[in-house]
Amino acid sequence: MSIQWTFIAGYLYFEIALVMLMILPIFSPRRWNQFFKSRLFSMFRENVAVYFYVFIGVLALFLIDAVREIRKYSNVTDVSHTHLATEMKTHVKLFRAQRNFYIIGFAIFLTFVIRRLITMLIIQDELKQKAEKIIKQAEETVKQAKTSILANTLQSEELQHYDEINSQLEETKILLKLEKDRVKLLEDDVKMWQQKCEEAIASKPGKGDE
Repeated sequence: MSIQWTFIAGYLYFEIALVMLMILPIFSPRRWNQFFKSRLFSMFRENVAVYFYVFIGVLALFLIDAVREIRKYSNVTDVSHTHLATEMKTHVKLFRAQRNFYIIGFAIFLTFVIRRLITMLIIQDELKQKAEKIIKQAEETVKQAKTSILANTLQSEELQHYDEINSQLEETKILLKLEKDRVKLLEDDVKMWQQKCEEAIASKPGKGDE
């Protein structure tokens, strides 16, 4: 295997390990979000989309080269062969070209999967933080409402104030319910992607021999 395909194969194994690490419940979404917002990624954060598509473009060039090699040696196998050794070498080269095609194709697929998982982990952490903030606000609103009711049950102004607090509490409960529904939908989406990643990893073809 040449140097560039060795590098791509190593990158593929790195992607598989990273996907497994992200889908397993080892680190929480908050830990991942803090890791992605650390100083290590601060220099890439502004132009991350540019770097991503440039890297995908490089992988696409390798994919085109693999397709070209497959077409090249497939056409050779269609003609009559004069020597068994030459035919075997052609078949070996065709097998290697097909192996490289599967490696680069699966590497490109996992690149998009990793990008999607990173986005979903960040969104999930942000939604959980918002939900926790809304819960705290709801608890504080309930305490204020109880205190206001006990201290001002006989005064109309304070009853009106209670109505306002109660309406705010209902609005807060509605917002909390909406945020919980969004978190649940996001968790279902994460589970679906985790299942797809596991199925894709399970269907990965084995590495060929030189």
